[in-house]
Amino acid sequence: MIKLVMSDMDGTLLDEKGELPSGFDDMVSQLKARGILFAPCSGRQYFSLLDSFEKYRDEFLFLAENGTMVMYQGRELFSSSMDRQLAQQVLAAAGQQPSIYRIFCGKQDAYVLAAEHDAVIQAELDKYYTHSEVVDDFAQIEDEPIKAAFFDPAGNAAETIYPLLAPFRNQLQVVLSSDYWVDVMNADINKGVAVQQVQQYLQIKPEECAAFGDYLNDAEMLEAVDYSFAMDNAHPDIKKLARFSTGSNAEAGVLRGIQRLMDKGLCG
Repeated sequence: MIKLVMSDMDGTLLDEKGELPSGFDDMVSQLKARGILFAPCSGRQYFSLLDSFEKYRDEFLFLAENGTMVMYQGRELFSSSMDRQLAQQVLAAAGQQPSIYRIFCGKQDAYVLAAEHDAVIQAELDKYYTHSEVVDDFAQIEDEPIKAAFFDPAGNAAETIYPLLAPFRNQLQVVLSSDYWVDVMNADINKGVAVQQVQQYLQIKPEECAAFGDYLNDAEMLEAVDYSFAMDNAHPDIKKLARFSTGSNAEAGVLRGIQRLMDKGLCG
């Protein structure tokens, strides 16, 4: 029986307007009645996830920042801090491309440079990093870095950002989170590693877990569970990887997938 259901946010659980699908609260109630834990698993900041699920802040498990921060009922279960000097080198490398926005993602806050702070990046912060601060210099930040995030407003991150950071791939994990975003974190961390940590903490097995994803940063999460679902709008590689498929994020595919599991008697 499934005990844990995990879902990516953007392009997966949220619709094309960035909103939760109709019927989400009812589905959560059904999962809760069956003793099943729900976990948003996102590249978003922990505080951003709390804002999205305020009434579930003490019920959901949160895998934030692509797995570098795992929180449950206000307690840190797991985190993966980057070497500060290496994080600064990554941020500096991306600074070679003036059209790119850089974000220092810490445990306590997200930080953007005053020189790069404008309406464009603020709109992204409002969505993904709601707990943020504008600073003059990344070097002045005392917070522990858990991730560095880079945004290309033109949606060409694979061409504009990824090549700049490729030299760090032997030391860090450099992953495309969408057409617009590249995330950099420790080489030994991803959503899948975070899921494994959660499984160990909760004493549950991969066959007792389901997960939904749409993009490349969801790959390891899907590999860490038996019931892996690719959205209809997913990247082709994710569709090949997942064991099951479901509707698109615009069609409430996550809810449809969970309902299928319930209909098959796999959710208690």
